[in-house]
Amino acid sequence: MVKKQAIGIEDIHEFWDVLTEEQRAYLNANITTQHFKKNELIHSEGDIPTHMMILVRGKVKIFKAGVGGRSQIMRMLKPYEYFGYRAIFASHTGGYGEYNTNARAFEACSIFMIPAEVIKKLLQQNALLSYSFIERLSEDLGASDRRMVNLTQKHIRGRLAEALLFLKENYGLEEDGSTINIYLAREDIANLSNMTTSNAIRTLSNFAAEMVIALDGRKIKIIDFDKLHKISKMG
Repeated sequence: MVKKQAIGIEDIHEFWDVLTEEQRAYLNANITTQHFKKNELIHSEGDIPTHMMILVRGKVKIFKAGVGGRSQIMRMLKPYEYFGYRAIFASHTGGYGEYNTNARAFEACSIFMIPAEVIKKLLQQNALLSYSFIERLSEDLGASDRRMVNLTQKHIRGRLAEALLFLKENYGLEEDGSTINIYLAREDIANLSNMTTSNAIRTLSNFAAEMVIALDGRKIKIIDFDKLHKISKMG
């Protein structure tokens, strides 16, 4: 389902404050809002991008399909995070690159869709906006590098502890100040931590036995933040 957005781009992030009034009006006139159901695919590996996307409501997972049906979750997005724009700038031939990951709605979500040609036109017109994109791409690359090192060099316990802390930082805690405000299946936790589902289940149980966390179905409550940080750091 696609419709014109009800709020303007300036309402969601100061990132766009560098636009002139005319540029902001042009951008708002070309944005649409698309709604996705839970588990609906947003884009697939190999697709050619047509839009840059901004998550407005809900949660999205960015993942890479793996061997034997396993997936690797690369990122979990929260509202007002941008995605799908790297591929727009990836080609050297004047066209666009292609997505090297998949994006799926983890829950029902709403997404701002900005046409690729619109964002490229604004970047050509506005040097400050171009610089902001360079900063954002650099931050994303740095985060990707850190994640790659952590997923390949840390042991299972360290990877799982880091995943839980990542979810806590990204989505926050419930009113009790301990329960992570997202409920993941064990398979998703495994895919986020680069391990098998059985290893994720066993390690979560070990953390619970050590009183680091408490488990209630898909709910995960962090009991000992300091110890969880220590496990993540030690790897």
